[in-house]
Amino acid sequence: MAPHRARRRRTRRSGRRTLVYTVVASAVLVGGTAAGAVYVKAQAHDRGSLVSSPSASPGTSSSASAASSPSQEASVEPVTEPTVDRDALLAKTMKAVALENGAAVSVAVFDLDSGEGAAYGEGAFDTASIVKVDILATLLLQAQDADRHLTAAEKTYATAMITNSDNASASALWDIIGQADGLDTANKRFGLTGTSGGDGALWGLTQTTAADQLTLLRQVFGDDSELSEASRTYLQGLMGEIAADQHWGVSAAADGTQWALKNGWLARSSTGLWDINSIGRVTVDGDEYLVATLSNGNTTKAKGISVVEAAAKAAVAAFGSA
Repeated sequence: MAPHRARRRRTRRSGRRTLVYTVVASAVLVGGTAAGAVYVKAQAHDRGSLVSSPSASPGTSSSASAASSPSQEASVEPVTEPTVDRDALLAKTMKAVALENGAAVSVAVFDLDSGEGAAYGEGAFDTASIVKVDILATLLLQAQDADRHLTAAEKTYATAMITNSDNASASALWDIIGQADGLDTANKRFGLTGTSGGDGALWGLTQTTAADQLTLLRQVFGDDSELSEASRTYLQGLMGEIAADQHWGVSAAADGTQWALKNGWLARSSTGLWDINSIGRVTVDGDEYLVATLSNGNTTKAKGISVVEAAAKAAVAAFGSA
């Protein structure tokens, strides 16, 4: 299967445009500072207001005369650019996501180009199989610390665990990393604060939040990471080679095949309700987004998939609406 890796991102069009105003009979120069747009106005102190320039001599523009007039001087008035409340926009777009009674969803998104993020929903969720990304990230970090490469067996387990969501391979690597203790130790370095490994062999019952999963994705896909470039590239590659029957989740928000993901699904034995989760990177109109969406209380797997896909689309839409 051809990798579903994102293509080289194109230069993002800036979401903030410099506004240039031409004022008749006044000289207004537009510049910029780190604080935002700045308007430099030519003012005459003897009148206390913007004035037109004296009559220009032949070949001299009135604006040039105003700028050079000794009776005028430039003053700088910083104007702070308005900020966009992405959380509010995400809350608005999430209104289109239909939930069953008793079901819950949480989503977090990060724009790799602008560095902006947003989150919706609270509480901890079972990871199900999305924890497999965390397991492999932990293994890679431990290998880096020991200054060693993954063994052939570890690579075999890693490939099956990520691309096919193989549970036996996940259990083998869970033991190799030291189960919950190993995962929790690595997560402290990754910056995850709301995630705790499952008890004993129950890696699928690791508890996490959408915000923490977004932090993990930034470790995998971002440059400011505890993982080396080689480790990140390796994990990204596996997440771009997911088996065909698992092409759902955050990929629904992507342009075509420009995505890399890991999904999780688990029917709780105590209730029969489904945990459905999806995390990954998607490319939309040339821009790259990290998206983590978690849900529980779904009556069927299909309904849960519909929820996380709708949430992923809503997350990306929050960046296209302003």
